[in-house]
Amino acid sequence: GGTAAAAAIAVPPANALVKGNAPPPKSKGSDKLKCTNVEECQAQAELRADEERRLAEENEVPASVTAGGTRYRDLEDGNTDRDARLVKDGDEVQLYYKVLKLGKRSYDGISGEGTVVFSRGYGLEDDEKKPFDKSFDTFVGSNSNIPALNDALLGMTVGQVRRFAVLPQKGWRRPTAACDGGPGGKGTGGEIRTDYVVVPTATMVEQEACFDMTKQPFPTAYAQQRRMAQRFDQSLIMEVQVASIK
Repeated sequence: GGTAAAAAIAVPPANALVKGNAPPPKSKGSDKLKCTNVEECQAQAELRADEERRLAEENEVPASVTAGGTRYRDLEDGNTDRDARLVKDGDEVQLYYKVLKLGKRSYDGISGEGTVVFSRGYGLEDDEKKPFDKSFDTFVGSNSNIPALNDALLGMTVGQVRRFAVLPQKGWRRPTAACDGGPGGKGTGGEIRTDYVVVPTATMVEQEACFDMTKQPFPTAYAQQRRMAQRFDQSLIMEVQVASIK
């Protein structure tokens, strides 16, 4: 009887020893750094964000540049047939688009997550019931368009999505020396700006004199027009999809 009892007592440690040789897998959160105060948490978040940005830069397809100097990156392929029609100057096109302000960690002026300032065709506006409910129709090369759009559309196919940089001088800012606060300009709108592409915090210039509200596309809602009045002298991003070439 005593021997059986001893054997029974000996079994659990043996099991424990076996289990000890195969520890349970770490949980996903076990390798995360722990922070004890707000400052530490913020610092660790910054480090993680910097690492994510570095990896994104390494893996990102380099931006292309149009003949007119507009930097762009294609996000989705459109019609890839060999005989697919390409957008050319003078074509009437139907477009869906988003105009975005740069995210804090956009390292090249067209990367990263941007915040939508205004859009058409994505169901984000009050006058749109669903995505693709409305579109922006225009002629490529029209003087009413912002120059960056005319530039970026060339060579696109139906269904293609392209993201491109909209520098102030190729967007909604009037092309006068008085309005140009950047390098070579005579204005006072941007002394803090060292580079049009990567500094999204340019100071405001005189809205009435420099904000060209006739350039298309342009928001219809007053709130978005006010947002654009605060953004037109900054580098922006535009994503455009060609719905059709008429």
